[in-house]
Amino acid sequence: MILTELQLKSSQLHSSLFLRQLFEIPDLKLFQLQPEKVCTNLSAEQLGGMACSIGDGQPSRVSENWQPAKMIIRAQALTLDKVLKVQQALHEQMQVKGIRAIALNDRKQDYGVGLDIALSPQGVPKELLHKLALTHQLELNLLTRSVSLKKPGLLLMDMDSTMIAMECIDEIAKLAGVGEQVSEVTELAMQGKLDFAGSLCSRVACLENASEEILWQVREAMPIMPGLERLVSLLKSHGWKVALVSGGFTFFADYLKQRLGLDFARANELEIIDGRLTGKVQGEIVDGTVKANTLAELAQRYDIGMQQTVAMGDGANDLKMMAQAGLGVAYKAKPVVLQQADAAIRFGGLDELLYLLES
Repeated sequence: MILTELQLKSSQLHSSLFLRQLFEIPDLKLFQLQPEKVCTNLSAEQLGGMACSIGDGQPSRVSENWQPAKMIIRAQALTLDKVLKVQQALHEQMQVKGIRAIALNDRKQDYGVGLDIALSPQGVPKELLHKLALTHQLELNLLTRSVSLKKPGLLLMDMDSTMIAMECIDEIAKLAGVGEQVSEVTELAMQGKLDFAGSLCSRVACLENASEEILWQVREAMPIMPGLERLVSLLKSHGWKVALVSGGFTFFADYLKQRLGLDFARANELEIIDGRLTGKVQGEIVDGTVKANTLAELAQRYDIGMQQTVAMGDGANDLKMMAQAGLGVAYKAKPVVLQQADAAIRFGGLDELLYLLES
């Protein structure tokens, strides 16, 4: 295999503009990244006159029993230096076979980097991956199985602190004058330190006799998470189903379903009599088990294999559905969720999910 060796200046290694210019070259793939050079699959002519030398090169040999996987890297200002730092930090756990751009049709200039890797049998500890991501401000994910954007799929998302940038029950409680005692219980429940159903009932009980008008006030101020509308629109354009399942309330979930054109929404229903909250929830409480059952139910309804499902959330209540999905994604999540999720979005909007799907 003939590879073209591209000599790197320090300024190029640290330049996001240089990396973008590289990835604008059609069919480019990179190999054997080092501080002073990188190899490519293209000729000097195809590289457009960039300083380079021609040499015989062979892809690195893969150790026996190492499995194929992918590392996805995204950042606001992504450089070869950041890719190199990830490669160096994980050299004992993975071997990089190739480096390529990941771009979406609606934003070709907004790219990510995909590393085709061989993964050691021991894998990469979640704590190490998380530390690397925080240190270098990266969306950094190791994927051992893929979900395809090009095939019909199902995305099931949590609502509070995932689709919207607040916990509805906490905002209702503030307006009802019981904000502090309710928000403390909410935080413990999301960390998995309290039974969700019991904690929900105790929080809702604090809202007894509050005016229904409070719900309208909270809904009018409800902030949508960045990237949500783009995510839903692009997935649906590829034939995906997008649904919401929430331990929050139907008053807000049904509104989001209508506003975003979602295919399905399930949440808890607050009992309201004569314009006042009774402090009770009607019907079955949507807890972690109900969320997981909802994922299976919708996959069957839409005839979508579980390997083509994605579940996304931020709290302990989302772990069961995330474990059952083809890809479980933590969104700006609690530590207990980060530790168990297949992938995580730590800094960006919800549309970062699109870069984790095989396109």
